[in-house]
Order: sequence, then structure tokens, then C-alpha cells
Amino acid sequence: MRELFVIGIGAGDPDQVTVQAIKAMNKADVFFVLGKGREKQDLVDLRARILAEHVTRPYRVVTITDPPRDRAPSDYEAVVDDWHERRATLFEAEFAAEPGVGAILVWGDPSLYDSTLRIVDQVLARGKVSFEYSVIPGVTSVQSLAAQHRIVLNRIGEPIHVTTGRRLAEGLPDGVDNAVVMLDAHCTFTQVPGDDVQIWWGAYLGTPDEVLVSGNLREVEGEIQRIRAELRERKGWIMDTYLIRR
Repeated sequence: MRELFVIGIGAGDPDQVTVQAIKAMNKADVFFVLGKGREKQDLVDLRARILAEHVTRPYRVVTITDPPRDRAPSDYEAVVDDWHERRATLFEAEFAAEPGVGAILVWGDPSLYDSTLRIVDQVLARGKVSFEYSVIPGVTSVQSLAAQHRIVLNRIGEPIHVTTGRRLAEGLPDGVDNAVVMLDAHCTFTQVPGDDVQIWWGAYLGTPDEVLVSGNLREVEGEIQRIRAELRERKGWIMDTYLIRR
């Protein structure tokens, strides 16, 4: 492989794919897709739908089985580092086997809570394969959340704090009134104190299964927990994002 495109494809809606992304996709000979098992086949199908809608030249798809990892480790960073190393080994082998131009389609944008760029850099650092690569930005679930709820993420002059459910469990930093939370598997918003907190929540943003809930956190947190559990049980996976504001 002589060149690689790392392409942000938005939250799932093919209409959110940028013109720059479409141009890059139409230069690729092969797309590398991480397979996450039968439960998350929807994610592979969504990528296939995006390719079918936007790519007009012949291409191949190489599916790489994502290695498993401990989802509740005692040493989170060490487990993730090992996971990334095993991913890099798999990608390195596929990069070496494919000629021409490759591409990886990344949900949202490659810069926000995604490991693809780190793994690409790991592959290059090993020195066994060499290629040029470019990054194409995409619409994030954060932007899609704000658009679907028709809100501005911050009030005038206020900062926005973007974090994970794992970090939210440790509490919000002093002075933070607007927090966007991603990767929250445990409904950590229920641990945020106060009766004056608002929440704007969205699951499967940009897809036909999109669900939105908003309101006073204390009034809707139970509803979100119930809906989230039902959706996850039905589909086998869930991706959700939310804004909380004091």
C-alpha cells in the first residue's frame, strides 16, 4: 500500500459525509473495516451503505476482526495500550498485503475519542511498511447531537468540557457548567448532583434508529435509562452522546 486515507464519515447518515470525504473515498482501491462480531453487524452495514451511495469506482473491502479486550480492567491504560498494539499488528499485515491506495472509514471524526490515528502511527513506527497518509475530517456525534436537538453547546462566553463517562464518574471540574459526555456505558449522568441540571441525550445519531430525549435531568434520567436498556437489548449495542448543563 502506497497511500492511506483516514476518513471521518459522520455519525451514520450518508448525507453527512463531506465532499472532501467522497473525493478521498473515490481514490481508494481497498477499504479496511474493523469487524466487531454479529452483534455490531449494523455498523458494518452502515459503512457498506455509505460506500454504495458515494463510491463510483471498483473497490474491495477487507474486514479485520477486532481483537477482544477487558471492558472493566483494573489498569485501563495498560489494557488499552495492549489492545492498540494487537490492532496495529493486524493492520500492519493487511497494509503489507494490499497494493495501491487504502482507506479506513472512521465514525464521526478521527480526532475525537478514536484510536485509528494512534494505530496508524504505531504501524509506521515499526518500520516494516511505509506509506503516506492523509486525514479527512468528519461530522462528529457531538455536532449531530446539537443539530438534532437544535441547540448551541455553550451559552455566551462559556467553555465546553468534552469528556467520557469514566471521567464524569470522578466529578465535573470546578467551574464547568457545559459538559458533552461520550463513551458512557453506565448512565453516569445519574451521579451528577443537583436539581438544576438539564440534559440533551441522543442514541444512534444520524441513523434511522436515532432516539432523542431532553429535559431536566432529575425528571428524565429514569426514562433515558429505560430507553437505553431496551435499545441495547434489542440491537446488542448502543452508541449515545449527551450534553449536561447546570
